[in-house]
Amino acid sequence: MNILVTGAAGFIGSRYVRTLLDSEAPDAPRITVLDALTYAGTLDNLELDHPRLEFVHGDIRDADLVDKLTAGADHVVHFAAESHVDRSILTASDFVLTNVVGTQVLLDAALRHEVDTFVHVSTDEVYGSIASGSATEEYPLLPSSPYSASKASSDLLALAYHRTHGLDVRVTRCSNNYGPHQFPEKVIPLFVTNLLDGKKVPLYGEGLNVRDWLYVDDHCAGIELVRTKGRPGEVYNIGGGTELTNKELTGLLLEACGADWDRVEYVEDRKGHDLRYSVDWTKARDELGYRPRHDFTAGLAETVAWYRDHRAWWEPLKRRVAGERA
Repeated sequence: MNILVTGAAGFIGSRYVRTLLDSEAPDAPRITVLDALTYAGTLDNLELDHPRLEFVHGDIRDADLVDKLTAGADHVVHFAAESHVDRSILTASDFVLTNVVGTQVLLDAALRHEVDTFVHVSTDEVYGSIASGSATEEYPLLPSSPYSASKASSDLLALAYHRTHGLDVRVTRCSNNYGPHQFPEKVIPLFVTNLLDGKKVPLYGEGLNVRDWLYVDDHCAGIELVRTKGRPGEVYNIGGGTELTNKELTGLLLEACGADWDRVEYVEDRKGHDLRYSVDWTKARDELGYRPRHDFTAGLAETVAWYRDHRAWWEPLKRRVAGERA
């Protein structure tokens, strides 16, 4: 079994690859990673010397390269995406080109080479803000940001390849991930690393926006269930089961880092900021046996400890982002 994994030098993709490489089964898959190594990707996230791993530096929009790699793949698991909402608000073009056009290039290659299964990894943000209850997979797509709109577009494109061409496409939509190796512009690693450095943390608006939190290992387990047990043409929500306002999350992070509320700086709210995300993952539970295994309190403590112990990983990344903005 050969699996092509795109975007696997990033947070979730690299954790997924490490999980697959941990298997010592005789039929454990060989993994080819394709990653452009943009600002959010780093080779430090991967075990480059692993005998079942091949890393290829390249862009998913490079049709010739994608064609070559897909020709040897049995499955494709597609993580590669521009994913930071704030960046998409400032400039949307990279999000459209990578998330939509890049996905189309991959789908064309998968169809041409008759790939057995194509897993497209997406986000709960495509559903938009949920006032009450939780979004099932049939919920209307109402994206608010250029990022979520580009992901919704790529979801629909992937599903269209199944309906039109019969390609075995399976789509996952996850809630907010957290855990080690997350790029420090996302809220949890940003707040933790700022607090560890004695800096303030920026809290949007009044901090009342609600997110469901999912430990990265649980997300990867859900993706693997979809790859191995899911049905072609289906969408599967993958949730964590812990909904918190951003203010509640901030309080927990302050406590974990031994800081007080005077370290919080309230800032102008993000444009088009969705109030609440929530997904119903009953389908993944009933069909695939998915359940989040990590308690949020323990998972958050482990995450904070990881950032405290791995300054050598995140400090260069924060300096690089600061240099980009200078």
